[in-house]
Amino acid sequence: MVRRVAVVGAGVSGLAATKCCLEEGLEPTCFEQSENVGGLWHYTDRAEEGRASIYRTVFTNSCKEMMCYSDFPFPDDHPNYMHNARLQHYICKYAEHFDLLRHVRFKTLVTKVKKRPDFSVTGQWEVVTQRDGKEETAVFDAVMVCSGHHVYPNLPLAEFPGIQKFKGCYFHSREYKEPEKFRGKKVLVIGLGNSGCDIAVEVSTVASQVYLSSRSGSWVMSRVWDNGYPWDMLVITRFRTWLGNILPRAISDWLYVRGMNRFFKHENFGLMPLDRTSRKEPVFNDDLPSRIACGMVVMKPNVKEFRETSVLFQDGTVQDDVDVVVFATGYSYSYPFMEDDSIIKCRDNQVTLYKGILPPRLEKPTMAVIGLVQSLGPIIPTADLQCRWAVKVFQEQCTLPPVSEMMDDIDEKMGKKLKWYGSSTTLQTDYITYMDELASAIGVKPNVLKLLLTDPQLALKVFFGPCSPYQFRLVGPGKWSGARKAILTQWDRTLQ
Repeated sequence: MVRRVAVVGAGVSGLAATKCCLEEGLEPTCFEQSENVGGLWHYTDRAEEGRASIYRTVFTNSCKEMMCYSDFPFPDDHPNYMHNARLQHYICKYAEHFDLLRHVRFKTLVTKVKKRPDFSVTGQWEVVTQRDGKEETAVFDAVMVCSGHHVYPNLPLAEFPGIQKFKGCYFHSREYKEPEKFRGKKVLVIGLGNSGCDIAVEVSTVASQVYLSSRSGSWVMSRVWDNGYPWDMLVITRFRTWLGNILPRAISDWLYVRGMNRFFKHENFGLMPLDRTSRKEPVFNDDLPSRIACGMVVMKPNVKEFRETSVLFQDGTVQDDVDVVVFATGYSYSYPFMEDDSIIKCRDNQVTLYKGILPPRLEKPTMAVIGLVQSLGPIIPTADLQCRWAVKVFQEQCTLPPVSEMMDDIDEKMGKKLKWYGSSTTLQTDYITYMDELASAIGVKPNVLKLLLTDPQLALKVFFGPCSPYQFRLVGPGKWSGARKAILTQWDRTLQ
């Protein structure tokens, strides 16, 4: 019987895990290597080893109604999109409100997680931690890995011939904090993800010129959507998901491309994705198109070769006198504390998890990896629901299929992921489909037809309105009495 649970990391996922354990009568111990909660959102002036790092001006890409914990809305007066400091404040308030801090052991680094010799019988883990130079070992019945995936930079220098000859300075976007030191310089940013675009736009306000290089293009979305409402409250709805699932693929693709091009034609700006119908996560940037239009950011294809002071691109153009190169080339997934890395990466060194959470080949299902799923939806409610599902699995209140069926399910999802989202290392998935899958398994998915008979006003909001996190607190275990009111008043808070 699972009682003691080790939670690795006190970011948004680790706090959700700690709270879920407490609600189910388990005893969590959360290990956090820094001195504060918040993980990725806990800003520091310089990048620290083994910790996620953000720049000073990071804002959220999801609005407050969509990205909150499902039973803890943001205060009414908060803006729809938040600066990292304000989100960090909310995370601290969440931890205080649910009295989670007394279960967190700060400045404690998890150095090793390994199966106990009798694991096949007990499912227990040995967790080795370090604090103030002292090592400690403890035994836990289950482990929840909430260490995030923005920690270990992916710097693929081997793919960029001549980088050793380059006389300018180059670094990974993880090191970037603010633009001032780039004043008057020519800067090349490699990578068209959220970080690459943010840095290119911000640096373009002080640099003499910014070049933004992309291998495959990307859809660029604005946080402000039709009539000035938040994009996700209009786009992430059950109705749209249902429509996308019943329409023929060709029509669905056409509508998708048309929707993405509604504010500006990506082709004209050099941004068009190579695979135009791929649903891979778009980039959120309200300013990039205008910076391109003003000539402050110049789009470039992939780099072919670096020279001492210049860069040759794939289209044959050469850019002289480049001073700085920022590699916004993402992160790799690493679990240095896992004694046996193949538990999480059990096939071709790829992360292989049932429902994106559970290592399928364990003799006992007593480990969960939280927050490693990417979708067009926000991470906080996703991690929250993942934790609720995982804890039910630990308690054997949620039955698992045999290993072969779990592997088949993973294969099917990988197939869908490749078809819809192209190749990427995380499990890319449709937000509502994924949330409903987890919610159904633990009995917290809202039944729209039943609601239509008992509470038609709520039913219409649930189906046609934003699929906000409160929907997963209407019924079942963990039901929250404020969920109905939160759904009916979500637009009021948005306008406020």
